[in-house]
Amino acid sequence: MDLPVMPPVKPMLAKSVARIPPGMQYEAKWDGFRAIVFRDGDEVELGSRTGKTLTRYFPELVAALRERVPERCVLDGEIVIAREGRLDFDALTERIHPADSRVRTLAERTPASFVVFDLLALADESLMDAPLSERRSLLVTALDGVTPPVHVAPATTDIEVAREWFEQYEGAGLDGVVAKPPTLRYRPDERAMFKIKHERTADVVVAGYRLHKSGPVVGSLLLGLYDGTGALQHVGVSAAFSMQRRRELVEELEPLRMDDVAGHPWAAWADEAAHESARLPGAPSRWSGKKDLSWVPLRPDRVAEVAYDHMENGRRFRHTARFRRWRPDRVPESCTYAQLEEPVRYDLAEIFGRAG
Repeated sequence: MDLPVMPPVKPMLAKSVARIPPGMQYEAKWDGFRAIVFRDGDEVELGSRTGKTLTRYFPELVAALRERVPERCVLDGEIVIAREGRLDFDALTERIHPADSRVRTLAERTPASFVVFDLLALADESLMDAPLSERRSLLVTALDGVTPPVHVAPATTDIEVAREWFEQYEGAGLDGVVAKPPTLRYRPDERAMFKIKHERTADVVVAGYRLHKSGPVVGSLLLGLYDGTGALQHVGVSAAFSMQRRRELVEELEPLRMDDVAGHPWAAWADEAAHESARLPGAPSRWSGKKDLSWVPLRPDRVAEVAYDHMENGRRFRHTARFRRWRPDRVPESCTYAQLEEPVRYDLAEIFGRAG
């Protein structure tokens, strides 16, 4: 491979802001695997955000990119999987599998798409120092008429349209809006763009915690919600605390600490089969490897308010929730899925039809 921009390249990143800023180019925030695509003739490489290769996990994308994008180019975008008109991140994570046979099976069963939103090189020219507005124009021209599973991400400079997208696109499983200065040069691994994500709050049961890697202080709180059958389901964690606050939490939660997990709603957490019918902490995963998944059980008596952006398949928090406050006025049994706001569904095909 001999391109003007060579792998590995770490993608340009975005920092969170509360509101959509004016005077920008706006795009949807896709919920998938960020990837830099390098194509030089028959050679295609998919580089991850960390610089490691994703190529072997998405053979169907490699073939599609070889057929659909310019012969020599470097593209920045997102690998996504769409099912039933919305993005499915769980299906995407399943694609990272060590067995080649499983990779091939999943490539047929849950094929991925690639959404392109930036152009880093074309033919013999690096575009890293070109302003975003120029890169966008060249991208739209270079991929004019491209067909699925490769898509050009819709973009607009109209802030009112961006606000509409922010409200509508969540229903298709997207994550918010990204705002990019039109004069921005490509700056790898720098938070030079802006992301605006949905934030909601929920009252949850704090039913346990994991210790911090540094010692006997709280690393993360384990959060639960009651489902329609009255079972407490593990829905995520809250983990962003100062070291002082981690120490304080150990003392605050000590009266709730259970010496034995027996009698706890998640008592079967160590039984792999139990995870098939319930959401429990410590689910076995190839992502966890040899990581210690043990946790300290607490009587599920304490309620906390947390902030979250959105739910994954309506079952768990997609990202780490942010602790807001204790809610002594709420009883744990009132912390159910019914309190959660459900976004209005929006067909992903409508979004792909707006590129330009």
